[in-house]
Amino acid sequence: MIRGIFVTGTDTGVGKTLATCALIHALKRQGVAAMPMKPVAAGASMHDGILANEDSIALLRAASREMTLMPDVTPVLLREPMAPHIAAAREGRRISLDPILASFARLASASDFLVVEGVGGFAVPLGDGLDTTDLARALALPVVMVVGLRLGCLNHALLTAQAIGAAGLPFAGWIANAVDPDMPVREENVATLRERLSAPLLGRLPYGSPPDALSLAARLDVTSLVSD
Repeated sequence: MIRGIFVTGTDTGVGKTLATCALIHALKRQGVAAMPMKPVAAGASMHDGILANEDSIALLRAASREMTLMPDVTPVLLREPMAPHIAAAREGRRISLDPILASFARLASASDFLVVEGVGGFAVPLGDGLDTTDLARALALPVVMVVGLRLGCLNHALLTAQAIGAAGLPFAGWIANAVDPDMPVREENVATLRERLSAPLLGRLPYGSPPDALSLAARLDVTSLVSD
């Protein structure tokens, strides 16, 4: 059985990569050397002679892993920053689960805990008859949901939690990330989610510029993610 988590967001732009990096640092503090993965990434540029996605690089750095792992960390890398199925179509490509699952197996063999970051929200189209829900179901990891605290987050969070349950996946926890510094009644929104979500709140990330995943790790309690 592969140990790990699948990190999803309630939407795009909710700070999912920041939260995932903070989770990796928090796991380190628990003595867990996590292996990161971002199976599908749209938006690539050259970094030290390697075509890579900035989020994938951030995950590797947080985990203190080598850039040579990039092909398995992000087996589906698309050049343009847009919906993955559209970016793939523009490149004449078709996204399938086979290369992702092969990379997942290789990374799992090199680590005892994987932290997999999804793309966008929980039901983002990847191709004909394929979306990120199918990806999460294929990887079969407990799901951690990142909630971007802004207007509309209640509906987005509750619908995402319903989708996780409908996919038959364990809902391992959620993170509240303050993406809007001027959000009104923020505390009331968090309280509502604590009442209505079945999974525990793993921590709250305050708004900060520039964000620092290493320091934010101290605000997360990952004990329940690694306990047997």
